[in-house]
Parts: sequence; structure tokens; C-alpha cells
Amino acid sequence: MVDAARARKLADRIQQVVAEMLERRIKDPRLGFVTITDTRITPDLRDATVFYTVFGSEAERADTAAALESAKGIIRSEVGRQTGVRHTPTLTFSHDPLPDSARHLDELLAEAKARDEEIAKKAEGAVHAGDADPYRKPGEQADDDFEDEGEAETSDHAGRSAQ
Repeated sequence: MVDAARARKLADRIQQVVAEMLERRIKDPRLGFVTITDTRITPDLRDATVFYTVFGSEAERADTAAALESAKGIIRSEVGRQTGVRHTPTLTFSHDPLPDSARHLDELLAEAKARDEEIAKKAEGAVHAGDADPYRKPGEQADDDFEDEGEAETSDHAGRSAQ
């Protein structure tokens, strides 16, 4: 096991090498508009996962995945040559779902914003069903309290006069 800083540096270097290889040396027509988003390496430096995104349709993603799989050996040998590690890590290419998730979240947020605006338009001319401030303030006496006292007085007088 190596320290995390060395593993991170190696992962960053692998990401750079793979990006350069895809940009300059790999000329596969199936390779679409690819962006290398991240690279993660195991603590023993034996396996590296390279995350990528492809701009385009589902068919272009599948073609790009096939092109990356076929170019894996060439890319791995170049990674080994440029990094100088004793054992070149095996490379696994994995489609990064992060941009798709971010796009979906943006759509949900836009929908929520549109609903909020619709509710705000409906509430524009609305008035409160009761008092604007339904809470009693200290020292105030509500109108119901006066009515209760009046009823108590009349029943009290009626009870005394009956005796």
C-alpha cells in the first residue's frame, strides 16, 4: 500500500496521459467527442478506472466505449512508459453518469421554479382568510372574552333572582 498523495498524483498523471492519447494518437473513427473527467486508482496501484463522458447519442456512447476498449492496450503501454512505475496499472474505462445526473437535476430545478412562479401569480391578489395577524398581543383582550363575561353575568343574575 502506498500513501494517498502518491496514488492521487499517479491517478492525475494517468488522466493526463489518457486525455493526450485520445486527442493526438488514437485515430479510431468510432471515437466520439470524449472528455476524461476523473481517474481513480486502487491503493495498491494495480487497477485504474478512467471515467469519461461522450457528447452525443446513446449509439455514439456505445461506439466510443468499443473504441476505448480496443485502444486499451496502446493507452496502457503509453501510461507505463510515461509514469515509470514498476507495474503499469490495468485500465478500466467507465462512462461517467455525473453530467447526465446534473442535467436531470437542472431540469427538476427549472420545473420547481416554474411551479413556484405559478403559485406566486395565483397568490398575488389573495387576502388572508382570517386576521392578518392571528396572534394576540400581551395586554390585549379579545372580543370573545367580553362576550363570555357578559353571559356569565346574566346567568349569575338569573340564578340569584330565582332564589
